[in-house]
Amino acid sequence: MPASGSNSSNPGARLDDSRPFIPVNIAVLTVSDTRTPETDRSGDTLVERLSGAGHVLADRAIVPDDADAIVARLQTWIADDGVDVVISTGGTGVTGRDVTPEAFERVYEKRIEGFGEAFRWISFQKIGTSAMQSRATAGVARGTYLFAVPGSTGACRDAWDGIFAYQLDFRFRPCNFVEIMPRLREHEMAREKAKA
Repeated sequence: MPASGSNSSNPGARLDDSRPFIPVNIAVLTVSDTRTPETDRSGDTLVERLSGAGHVLADRAIVPDDADAIVARLQTWIADDGVDVVISTGGTGVTGRDVTPEAFERVYEKRIEGFGEAFRWISFQKIGTSAMQSRATAGVARGTYLFAVPGSTGACRDAWDGIFAYQLDFRFRPCNFVEIMPRLREHEMAREKAKA
């Protein structure tokens, strides 16, 4: 969890201790043809980070590198009011079996373009131009945040420590994903109101 005050790796950002910490319900998805619950170190890394930060593990699953399987799992969690955020690991590269971004695109209502840009910027500082091989992506569907990061433990650590630790913390200033959660489905409410 980030410390109070400003942060040199996140200039202009700070935690406002006058605001309460709000735990977020997070589901972790590992996309892999080979990993099992016993060998899923990347999923373990995300679970350890989110639990250590005070968030709630809402669910966890492993699915193969198959777009339909990924979409089905995402749709289940999107329909579950007990899941606020989905973080997936794996399948974001450029090989023939890497289909996670395509699957996510099938369920997005809105993309969060800056997530992939920020992730690659953080990654570039550690692995240089190899960062461009990552197709990390994010978006929103039915009020649920959806994030896809690469399958390495290092990538999961970088994503959590550099982005999620701040953006999933209600105390983070100047703004964060948690504070706008109640407004993510405004368009649905407006449609329902118009029908009435």
